[in-house]
Amino acid sequence: METTRFRVGYLERPMHQAFLDTVARHPALEVLRIPLDQPEAAIGAALAGCHGYYARASRDELPRPWHVTPGLLRRMPSLLVVASYGAGYDTIDVEACTEAGVAVVNQAGGNAEGVAEHALGMILTLLKRVPEAQAALRAGTVGRRDLLMGRELAGRTVGLIGLGHVGTRMAQLLGAFGCRVLATDPLLDAATCAARGACKMELAALLAESDVVSVHCPLNGTTRGMLGAAAFAAMRPGAVFVSTARGGIHDEAALLAALEAGHLAGAGLDVWEREPPSPEHPLLAHPAVLATPHTAGVTGESRERVGRMAAEAFAAAAAGQLPPRLVNPAVAARFAARRDAALAPARGAA
Repeated sequence: METTRFRVGYLERPMHQAFLDTVARHPALEVLRIPLDQPEAAIGAALAGCHGYYARASRDELPRPWHVTPGLLRRMPSLLVVASYGAGYDTIDVEACTEAGVAVVNQAGGNAEGVAEHALGMILTLLKRVPEAQAALRAGTVGRRDLLMGRELAGRTVGLIGLGHVGTRMAQLLGAFGCRVLATDPLLDAATCAARGACKMELAALLAESDVVSVHCPLNGTTRGMLGAAAFAAMRPGAVFVSTARGGIHDEAALLAALEAGHLAGAGLDVWEREPPSPEHPLLAHPAVLATPHTAGVTGESRERVGRMAAEAFAAAAAGQLPPRLVNPAVAARFAARRDAALAPARGAA
């Protein structure tokens, strides 16, 4: 019986070679590389024939016309599944996909180790005041070493905003330092938080009690702008703030003000409102800021893992299954009906 292959399109390059290697092991999948150096009409025409769209998750790396919006969905009538490159899905309008009957999949957990290690490294580096010490060495201004007095992580209270895959791994790593770990996560009850190594608290209490606050929640309508001037003012004097989650969750101007006032002792930032940030961004010039360009999850191991996970999600859909890590579970019934309709002619062909 002749079968129609499930066509998956991606723009320019995949997350990792593992995506292509995994696709090659699933005969039902056909992968289509769509170069960006061609007219927009040609790109749109290529995407229009795809059942799957492998979409970059970083909003400033994906050209705006190819973000998954209601407009793009209208140009892709055959689309059944959109999978993000990573755990985030900033470039995908989930509500619009649900309305269109399109399943949205992320690769949650695939980069948890890389991101958690990065966040922990930032915390240790900031507590030991490494950015300031390095700047003094380079400037030749090192005087009394006790003026660069650091702090140890052992035994401190660390608040985690979000206790999903990355937050849970953070709690495990912090346990090795004997830290008291607090967590705020509206999706989890106290027993689940405890099982993941943290004490559940409301955000206000967590901010007030933590020596370090580390952000591990997604960017969405409830978290955008969640950490502004009031939140930073509520943190302990001398606390350290770290975010490896998404730009837009914290207010960059408010964070800078808290640092300049001396209320916060340092900040580790892997994510930005605009990525990469301008070299003139004032946070980059602050001596107590440790900055990276959204590279927490950019490890060989993480990228190999998320690339494989995405390919396997498309393969599941091609095999007539509901893909794993569904961001919009409400779409399940409509997705199944659309998938069956799209593949029915091939299944019935002689």
